[in-house]
Amino acid sequence: MHTYTPPLWDMNFALEHLAGLGEIAALPGYEHADPGVVAGLLEEAGKFFAEVWAPTNQEGDRDGATWDDGEVILPQSLVAAWHKLLEAGWHSLSFDEAYGGGGMPYSVGSVITEMMLSSNKSLSMLPGLSNGAIELLEKHGSEEQKETYLNKLVSGVWSGTMNLTEPEAGSDVGALRTKAVRQDDGSYRIFGTKIFISFGEHTASENIVHLVLARTPDAPPGTKGISCFIVPKFLVGEDGSLGDRNDVTCVSIEHKMGIKSSPTCVMSYGEEDGAVGYLIGEENRGMRYMFTMMNNARIGVATEGPALAEIAYQAALGFARERVQGRPLGAPADGTYTIIDHADVRRMLMTMKAQVEAMRGLVLLLSGAADRARAHPDPDVRARNAQLVELLTPVAKGWCTDTGCEVASSAIQVHGGMGYIEETGVSQIYRDIRIAPIYEGTNGIQALDLIGRKLPLDGGKPVLDLLADVRLTVAALADAGPAFDTIRENLTNAVNALEKSTFWIFEHGIKDPNDAAAGATPFLRQFGLTVGGWVLAQEALAAQGRLDKGADVPDHPRLEAKVVTARFFAETLLPEAVSLTAAATQGKETLFAIDAQHL
Repeated sequence: MHTYTPPLWDMNFALEHLAGLGEIAALPGYEHADPGVVAGLLEEAGKFFAEVWAPTNQEGDRDGATWDDGEVILPQSLVAAWHKLLEAGWHSLSFDEAYGGGGMPYSVGSVITEMMLSSNKSLSMLPGLSNGAIELLEKHGSEEQKETYLNKLVSGVWSGTMNLTEPEAGSDVGALRTKAVRQDDGSYRIFGTKIFISFGEHTASENIVHLVLARTPDAPPGTKGISCFIVPKFLVGEDGSLGDRNDVTCVSIEHKMGIKSSPTCVMSYGEEDGAVGYLIGEENRGMRYMFTMMNNARIGVATEGPALAEIAYQAALGFARERVQGRPLGAPADGTYTIIDHADVRRMLMTMKAQVEAMRGLVLLLSGAADRARAHPDPDVRARNAQLVELLTPVAKGWCTDTGCEVASSAIQVHGGMGYIEETGVSQIYRDIRIAPIYEGTNGIQALDLIGRKLPLDGGKPVLDLLADVRLTVAALADAGPAFDTIRENLTNAVNALEKSTFWIFEHGIKDPNDAAAGATPFLRQFGLTVGGWVLAQEALAAQGRLDKGADVPDHPRLEAKVVTARFFAETLLPEAVSLTAAATQGKETLFAIDAQHL
């Protein structure tokens, strides 16, 4: 079984050169996020997740969560690890200090989240859903609601969930039937069933704060008639004490392919008198509020790509260094060779390494933009970064989770037959990551969101600004000398192809939305590959700059590897971005040319 070693050097490098931590630390409210201080924090966090959380991962997969008459029992080792996390406070590092958080930038929190996910994805679902609940209540809750719930959620004493999906309303949230009936005291009674609710029931937290979408009796149809409610597992008194159990029941949990110690619950609201709920904001604005939580969750899910890919890559690399087998072409017959000496194994490992670093770079580029959107004193800078976050969120969620699955599959391939054996642990990585392209909006929905909502933002300005930024990097590559020629050439081809696809979607999406929808998923992949090549090019330029200044000897091999990794991605993976223009601009004709009954 492999062990997890947090890639601290690479994380700090990406924080510095892609998130822009030095610049973020100069923003109001983030002065305490000095890069040196952050590096020390990350080192301590890395020790915690490697030594405390990671050892519980395989046990959690083996034993899983169990359901017994409405109660969900977690493996005891995971409960102990969760409480140690609460004591250490790593889960609350980026929350508002007013509610007991550490006040660190979102980008620093993204690195902590990656470590948490790499070491135990199942258990990470518990704080992950709470994060979204906290952000939603911060932005849309009343002062009384914030006072009642936020300190407990930030501390982790209470946990949060999001309740959207119903048996008859999956991704079509507007079809939900859960109803909310207003009471004389201003509260509501909630009646309905929700499915796929992660950590909807458990005993690791003193209370569970469910955020539930429901429809009031006179609400308009569709998403316009949805409201959002706080429905606590235990009712909360005016003094903050816990009272009676609410009319909320977990009627079963799902038997899943992976993340087995994360209970996926079927929740029943109102089997007796109705579950007591409290309206957040105004009636019929619930979807708007929930998107706050959902967008937070989508960035968190995007982080699962590099997180699970990192542990898969580490496992494959360790195995390849030790597994003695075969003789590389041209090598002496009397030698002993490990499989890392074989060209095809090297190809797989280099592909995995480049994909991991590109995904991490994209997530931290996005996270740094979120920090500027939140704290920069210049409103124009805030607005531009907020639009960049909007644009890149579906790209990061879709491309990183798809690519994370590819890396996990490659890890099994590197292991050969041993990868198909549970004891090596790499099959668990694949089983755990495979849900990520599905939840928080399937990647097909992310692609539709990208072409339908995000490309047209502000008349297309965010995507045009991004294409211009990529070309600025292309110009810098031209100035960097011949060693960067292939990165420049391939990134130029990719950004030109992406621009061609973008303008085709602008034109044809207006005439017939299904023409654009037909190529939405290839377009998202093209977008992700191009941005992945772009962030690696930026890192390569930064690495070369440090080499030119005479970097410390221990950093020398890593900096050189950064340049080589960017070149490998550009030469090997970026050409696919060019080829995807054909698929992105094919239109709907051949997709619908065969009757459904003959498919």
